[in-house]
Amino acid sequence: MAASQADERLLAQLRDRVGQRVTGWRPGARVRGVSPLTGGTSSLTFLVDLAGVAAGETPVVLKVAPPGLAPVRNRDVLRQARLQKAVQGAGRPLAPDVLFADPGEPPEVPPFMAMNLVPGECVEPVLCDAAMRPAPGQVRARFFDAVQVLAQLHAIDPAAAGLGGEPAVGLADEVDRWTRAFATLPKEMGGDYERAAKALRSSMPAPLPTAVNHGDFRLGNTLCEGDQINAVIDWEIWSVGDPRIDLGWFLVNSDADTYSRPSTFVDAVPPRSDLLSCYGDVSEVAWFMALACFKSAATWALIVKHNRRRSTPQPQLEAMAPVLPGLLERSRVLMG
Repeated sequence: MAASQADERLLAQLRDRVGQRVTGWRPGARVRGVSPLTGGTSSLTFLVDLAGVAAGETPVVLKVAPPGLAPVRNRDVLRQARLQKAVQGAGRPLAPDVLFADPGEPPEVPPFMAMNLVPGECVEPVLCDAAMRPAPGQVRARFFDAVQVLAQLHAIDPAAAGLGGEPAVGLADEVDRWTRAFATLPKEMGGDYERAAKALRSSMPAPLPTAVNHGDFRLGNTLCEGDQINAVIDWEIWSVGDPRIDLGWFLVNSDADTYSRPSTFVDAVPPRSDLLSCYGDVSEVAWFMALACFKSAATWALIVKHNRRRSTPQPQLEAMAPVLPGLLERSRVLMG
């Protein structure tokens, strides 16, 4: 459910609930209005206009779990809030600040969290339309800044950040998760996923010490101004596990060849070797890139499947269907 689908009853409820919570953050603050933001599938996003606060403190961003559904897994906005608070002391800001939250009474009254509105544009250079892409020099600079942000995130000790009780996600767990996703697809969409899964399991490297993983780390999940990243957003599927899971995903999504999309900015994307040098010394990255291609094939296939069920399917999503077999083949090639 996208925020644009929110009905007036939900908006009125949020105005009242935010009004009750916001005074704990800023005494005397009051809600002037709540308006939906587009985008988002696992939670709803709103802008809240406030009175009685400093000019730079309004509006705030509200993330709300979908009403009527249990706020678990990627819908658990309070778990996201806990993570965003945990990474704030890592040097430069890695995520928007969590200002206040409300547990609600799920599933009917959904939880929410409020964040500061971080300035910046959210652009995926490899996949976006040419008219939306930043200048080539900015693309290059943002990729280098992103890999430094990723290294900073992975340098956080989960236990020291208060995340020691979080169960670690093993490499076999990752392979199994996306294998189960493939099993839900029509046969013609799954391709030879079982062969790719078998190859991943048989060549699995020894894991590194656990780190905090974003789960979908790429430029399209950052807010950028000029050459720099102001914040990483969309922490719905964060976990604790081998940091190369994030790194492989970032590298695969930095490569225009991954999705067979023509891009005038291919030369602006730094070579993989340069990004790895900036990140730090790691081994067996190719296996994690293969896992990322396997994961991407599964997630895009699920998106295409659900898109086909819509009354009006979106052509840009259907256009990814022919790419899926190539992602599985790329996974096998990366494993040799």
